[in-house]
Amino acid sequence: MRNITALEQQKRNKDRVSVFLDGEFAFGLTLEAAAGLRVGQELSDEAIAQLQDRETLIQARQSAFHYISFRPRSIVEVRRNLLGKEYDEVIVDAVIADLIERNYLDDEEFATYWVEQREAFKPRSRLALRQELFEKGVPRAVIARVVEEVDESDAAANAAERRSRRWTHLEEDEFRSKMIGYLRRRGFSYQIAKETTEEVWRNLAEHELKENDTPSQRR
Repeated sequence: MRNITALEQQKRNKDRVSVFLDGEFAFGLTLEAAAGLRVGQELSDEAIAQLQDRETLIQARQSAFHYISFRPRSIVEVRRNLLGKEYDEVIVDAVIADLIERNYLDDEEFATYWVEQREAFKPRSRLALRQELFEKGVPRAVIARVVEEVDESDAAANAAERRSRRWTHLEEDEFRSKMIGYLRRRGFSYQIAKETTEEVWRNLAEHELKENDTPSQRR
């Protein structure tokens, strides 16, 4: 048995406590992990190991919180991130379970967020979205439900409209070739890419015609 002879808040990190056993520094703990400890308390080797395991769990959870603070993540993304930091699988499983229970992790919500962001900023085909979500570890059943709502014609039209602003100076053949290739690389079928390109080119031509049809010309 070892005796806690001092518990000191660390100067550089007020959220941590230095634990002294038998008059010597033994280890540091977060305030959460150190909760309940008191000077004069005796700790067995097993109790010390449990404290350190709890400390590791808290650190892993804090790391996960930091990771998901930037944007929603899939369960597999969080797992890969923690394992990449060399946390033990048992610790990782415990953190994942805790985050799911507290509704910080939900693959369906993540997949919905991902598709909405793509539709708003980088439209993709259903096929491309499925592949992206699959690579992030989202279950196939969840992917199927979320991606089913995507209107590929609308997505292709949105993608083409954004890109067309860069190519208004091109001749028709070059414009068509570039736009079809662009849409195909985003996973759209050749048929949708071709039809969308034709529609966008037609709209550009009509817009140019209207701009050239000035009041003086109409007189």
